Amino acid sequence: MDVSNLLKFTIALSGCLSLFVEPGGGGAEKIPPVPRFSIGYMDRSVKPGDDFYHFVAGSWIKKNPVPADKSRWSSFSELSERNFYLLHGILDEAQADQAAAERTPRRQVGDFFRSAMDVDRRNELAFKPIAGDLERIEKLQSTDELFTLLADLHNQGVSGVFGSEVEPDARDSAIYAFRLGQGGLSLPDRDYYLKDSFASQREAFRKHVTKMLTMLGEKPEAAAQHAATVLSLETDLARASRSRVELRDPIKNYNKRTREEIIAADRAIPWNLYLGERGLGQLPYAVVGQPEFFTAVNKLVAERPLDDWKVYLRWHVLTSTAPYLSEAAEDEDFAFFGKVLTGQEKQEPRWKRSARVIDHSIGEALGKLYVEKYFPPESRARMNELVNNLRAVFEEHLKTLDWMSEETKARALDKFARFTQKIGYPEKFRDYSSVDIRPDDYVGNVRRSRAFEVHRQTVRVGKPVDKSEWEMTPPTVNAYFNPLQNEIVFPAGILQPPFFDPTADDPVNYGAIGAVIGHEITHGYDDEGRHYDADGNLNDWWTARDAREFDERAQKVVAEYAAFEPLPGLHVNGKLTLGENIADLGGVSIAYDAMERALAKDPSKRREIDGFTPEQRFFISFGQIWRNNIREAEQRRLITVDPHSPGQFRAIGPLMNFQQFFDAFGIKEGQKMWRAPGLRAKIW
Repeated sequence: MDVSNLLKFTIALSGCLSLFVEPGGGGAEKIPPVPRFSIGYMDRSVKPGDDFYHFVAGSWIKKNPVPADKSRWSSFSELSERNFYLLHGILDEAQADQAAAERTPRRQVGDFFRSAMDVDRRNELAFKPIAGDLERIEKLQSTDELFTLLADLHNQGVSGVFGSEVEPDARDSAIYAFRLGQGGLSLPDRDYYLKDSFASQREAFRKHVTKMLTMLGEKPEAAAQHAATVLSLETDLARASRSRVELRDPIKNYNKRTREEIIAADRAIPWNLYLGERGLGQLPYAVVGQPEFFTAVNKLVAERPLDDWKVYLRWHVLTSTAPYLSEAAEDEDFAFFGKVLTGQEKQEPRWKRSARVIDHSIGEALGKLYVEKYFPPESRARMNELVNNLRAVFEEHLKTLDWMSEETKARALDKFARFTQKIGYPEKFRDYSSVDIRPDDYVGNVRRSRAFEVHRQTVRVGKPVDKSEWEMTPPTVNAYFNPLQNEIVFPAGILQPPFFDPTADDPVNYGAIGAVIGHEITHGYDDEGRHYDADGNLNDWWTARDAREFDERAQKVVAEYAAFEPLPGLHVNGKLTLGENIADLGGVSIAYDAMERALAKDPSKRREIDGFTPEQRFFISFGQIWRNNIREAEQRRLITVDPHSPGQFRAIGPLMNFQQFFDAFGIKEGQKMWRAPGLRAKIW
């Protein structure tokens, strides 16, 4: 678990509109249908006051088991699946177009895809692509050499020991800062190493490392010993790591240290050598997220023999590269990280796995081709209009809050006045022309694209922040709020049914994309986002009284969600999911009021459809976007690591605080969906 992107608040775990152009082909597969809103998803045998989630989506849940090549299946999955089929068509066309100019997006995407799909070449190379790294590790003679090599691996995007990234300085968000944080783990979270409930996963991990090292050429006995070393060292790192809940505190995880202070604090770590190799030899300061973690690393470096660290690095080079090596290595990697950790029965088709890698590696090159084909300018204009409608409602909510003082309210409104939005795709796509993409070197393509991105980030430390940049690629079915830039971002990929459908009535759209927009807006004022001011800086702009008022209301949200139980004995972590739950609650409230305004403006739209009032259709639409089925192993993993609540509780949790929901369906005290007024949370 490397600490990165902690401050990106999203709508999903994972044009377009109806204007989006239907594809002419995408491989030999049939393009999945557009996953629109449907009353056919409902189970009318269930009373909305007893189980609203199954009332709105019970039929869909019964008819849509998790596919064998997935760990979960949801509305987000359906749309993402469709987008990948569209990308497949783009990739096939790019691969076939050998006349495309060198180093253009089309040629780079095509050559990358060709290298990924060339299984014979990958099998022939086997472990040769990492032989150079393994040889360098074997030759290490000192701690200085160890950290020089670690820095080089970090420059190539290979994780290990601790995490690092470049992001706007949270206390001075106009410039980029270098951030150091806990990391170095192979398993999803520190809890996998420390809790008895994950004992079977730890044993499976030990066997997986043993098998991978044996495949690499080690004798079984040595491989088993080395696997034990990896597990032991990573367990020590886990013990020093903060919990996911602790990592959500932006103030406690901001610790500015000068270069001299970092060196003095951890003398066993040759920071001068490490930073020099990273191209940060003149670094004036860094933001250290978790200082006590580096104290522990310093102790481990001093106490653990060099051979242990060599085994550890050998493993991390191997595991970080396994999905791009031979079929055998890729299959064994999936056997553990897919089957064991998420319950996924089989891998996705190779073309889809390859598309995911390309999207992650040179995503804006692929995204440019996607936008050109499937996202016309009209789609962007319609989305901007919707966002502006929601913004007007949220501003009114801020002005009329009855629990906030005028002093804090004025600052909240000032922050909101400087709030910005990005829709569809970047104004300027990233230029990857300096990246050498070869049709016969898959591992090299992944490594070089990673190195490109690390270098691109590193060289701007101390320089002004580029506010035009995006943190998601255009085909992504998701959205996010960035507190450091006070902005919401909606990629083209999510601007399609079931989230936004211009052919649907207003209640359906406001219940779906309206709630998503409202969710992202609210993130600016959730329990984390509220600590950032109008400039995106960590700054306490609240009065002490207002902060207490907020916390009292937030605690009601914590208590509500902590009572939810997705599996017997497994409860939602109300503190870990607090920010997303507050955003869901705000999203519903804002979107509902925006819908009512739209209906008041055009009374002809206030009519029953399919036997449901506009208000009922709003709530049905909202509930349906959270429809999902999930495997037990994946559910347990997500409860541990994911700041989002499970889909079924996102569908009902916000509504149980909302009187208009009870009114729409005539839900009364005594029914399961009812929540007593004194327990309900209303924040924004």
